[in-house]
Order: sequence, then C-alpha cells, then structure tokens
Amino acid sequence: MKQEQARQPVERRVEQTAIPHPAVEEWNGETYYGQASVKPSPFDWRVAAYVYVAGLAGSAQIIATLADRLGDERDETTIRNGRLLAVAGVAIGAPLLIMDLKTPSRFYNMLRIYRTSSPMSFGSYILGAFGAASGLTAVAHLIGERRADGGRSPMRRAADMTQVPAAFLGAGMSTYTAALLSATSTPLWASAPQAMAAQFGTSSMATAAAALSLGEQIAGNADNSRRLDGLAAVAAAGELIATAFAEKRHRETGVGATLRDGPIGMSYKTGALALGLGVPLVCHSINALSKRPSRGLSILGSLALLAGGMVMRQAIFQAGNKSAERPDDYFRLTQRLPEGAKPRRRVDRAVDARGRLP
Repeated sequence: MKQEQARQPVERRVEQTAIPHPAVEEWNGETYYGQASVKPSPFDWRVAAYVYVAGLAGSAQIIATLADRLGDERDETTIRNGRLLAVAGVAIGAPLLIMDLKTPSRFYNMLRIYRTSSPMSFGSYILGAFGAASGLTAVAHLIGERRADGGRSPMRRAADMTQVPAAFLGAGMSTYTAALLSATSTPLWASAPQAMAAQFGTSSMATAAAALSLGEQIAGNADNSRRLDGLAAVAAAGELIATAFAEKRHRETGVGATLRDGPIGMSYKTGALALGLGVPLVCHSINALSKRPSRGLSILGSLALLAGGMVMRQAIFQAGNKSAERPDDYFRLTQRLPEGAKPRRRVDRAVDARGRLP
C-alpha cells in the first residue's frame, strides 16, 4: 500500500509570486538620512567648455559644407572661416578634455576599445575622426585656393571630398555630448535626454553662425553676415523651443529646481535665456525687417549668442551636479520611466505590461 502511494506522482502546487514593481509604489519623501543617493559627476568647467567648443566647431563645419555645396564664390570667406574654425575647435577642445582625465598622460587608452553602449567611447572616436577629416579639409583648402577664373585646383577638389565626412561627423560633435551627460545617473541630465540633445544641437548651430557672422563683418561682407544672422536667429528660435521642452520634462519629473532657483538659476535665466536668446532674437529680427540693417545690432546679437551658449552649458553642468546631491531629485526621477525608454528584457516587458505611472 505504501509502495503504491509512493509510485503515485506527488502534486506540488507552485504558487506564482508577483513580480515586484518598485515604480508603482508611491514615494513619500523617504531618504537615507538625507544622504545623496548618487555621486556628483567629476565634470567641471573644462568639460563644459569642451562641450561648447566642440559643438561650435562641428556646426561650423556643417555651415561651411553647405555654403560650398549650395553657394557661390561670394561664400568663399564663409567656407574658409568655417573650415578653420572647425580645426581650431578641435585644437582647443581636445586638450580641455584630456586635462579633465584622471591620468591625462594616458589619454590614448580612450581609443583602445570601442563600445557602442558608451557615449564616452564613441565620442572619443567622433572627436578623433572629426579632427582628422577637418584637418585634411582645411589644409587642402589653404593649399588649393579657388582660382581667379573660378575653377578649382586638385587640392581644392580633395578638400571638397573630405568635407562631406567632416560635416557628418560635425553633426555628431554638436549633439553627442548630450548623450554623454544623459547616460549618467545625474537626475537633471538623465531626465530629458532628447530635449537636451536638441538644445545642444540648436545652440551649436546658433553659436557657429554667430562666430562666422562676426568673421564676415570683419571682412566687410555685409550680405553674408546678414544671411548668417538669419540662420543664427532660426537656430536660436529652435533652441528656445528645445529649452521649453526640457523645462517641461524637468517639471514633470520634479528635478528642475537646481536650474531654476538660486545663483545657478539666476545665471541661467539672465545669461542663457535673456542674453543668449532674447537679445539675439530681437537684434536679428530688427535687422531682418529693416531696409538698412545695423552693423552694430548684428555684432551685438552675435556676441550675445556666443556668450549665452557658454553660460547655458556651464549652468546645466553646475545644476546637474547640484541635483546629484539632492536625494529627493533622484527618487522623484526614479518614480517615472526615463524619456524615450522602452523595456527590452522579457522581465521588463512583463513588468511594463502590469502598469506604468501616469
């Protein structure tokens, strides 16, 4: 009897436990004795300056390429200045980035491996490739200046060929730094990656157009300067829209206090928004509606754009590191899915199907 019972299969009831979903449980302000949950990034003013210079250089190369492909001989100054500005940006930005490394003498280790999941890794390759392509383009341009009859020498044709990959890499230079910041656990940076990329990209285009406009004013090419001012105004308007979307995302996640309040918020509002966007838009709009554009307004608008772009990046860096010191910001951010996030693993999809926070 006992043997028959032993042969019978033993039915075991397996209870399926529910998968915990931490984001569903509402956070009520608890912290670990007020201690920060994440460390502030080691990025300082040097990295912020690199982000500014790199974006300006990348967009300058894009403008030079477009002027070469779509313009005529009147755009020769813009093409030359844009290519030289791209090389100058790499020459200034690369040392700033190397100086920020813990061991600057081993900077070459950044190029030993390539990881698509690391913005710092592919950013290093973008910087290196952009510097090489821009350098070849500028050297070939200077050696093979346009002929008096309007023709192009073999070296100038070589510059026209290398400028195409340089322009594509310039687009990466203008925006990849936003991915570098948003990939961290810093609440302010991680809350709006797409809006930050748009903000950095439009600001890079605006500052590059402003710098080239100043060059045209020095050369006495008022028509070229006016066209560049129009491009700068359009880019500045785009930056204003991207800034509004970024601030909307900051409010939704509750992490934007460090960028709105205190000395950092004041510098951001007055330097980045009022000076860096408001003044240029007013100056360039007046010139666009005027039959006789003012040279002074053009220069003022360009200088304001250049200054505002630097202030914007410095403020975002400082506010981001400040938000990392606030545990409330980190926990508020973790209550919501990151912008553009999609669950990839099977368990993530199962958890996501059970419900999201609104």
